Amino acid sequence: MDRRHFLVSATALAAVAALPAHAGSGALAYQPGLVTERLAAGDTVFLDFKASWCTTCRAQGRQIEALKAENPAYADRITFIDVDWDEWKGSDIVARLNVPRRSTLIVLRGDQELGRVVANPRREDIKALMDLGLTTS
Repeated sequence: MDRRHFLVSATALAAVAALPAHAGSGALAYQPGLVTERLAAGDTVFLDFKASWCTTCRAQGRQIEALKAENPAYADRITFIDVDWDEWKGSDIVARLNVPRRSTLIVLRGDQELGRVVANPRREDIKALMDLGLTTS
């Protein structure tokens, strides 16, 4: 490989590595008030507490995206919100929901928590959590 190809390849690899765990997922980025606003509007909210450096978070993200691709109802009927752990770990939402760590997934509707998955990238468990968002009324 000549130097030019090496530099182009290295630059491309660095750009891909810098992408967020769910790049292109259509998820909203968390901001204070967003969850309350969406719940008040009647949405089912799927919170993904994650960090860009977390391998479990990336594995969960791959499962979430694959499941959304297989079943468009997830994206149509659930509002996905990504919560950057490094930015928001000391925030009110983390304390209020008693989030123990990054790689925590929580589904909310109204004033209820429907379910959560913590530090678990198993497809079956993530699918079951997402299904709660579709079926619980």
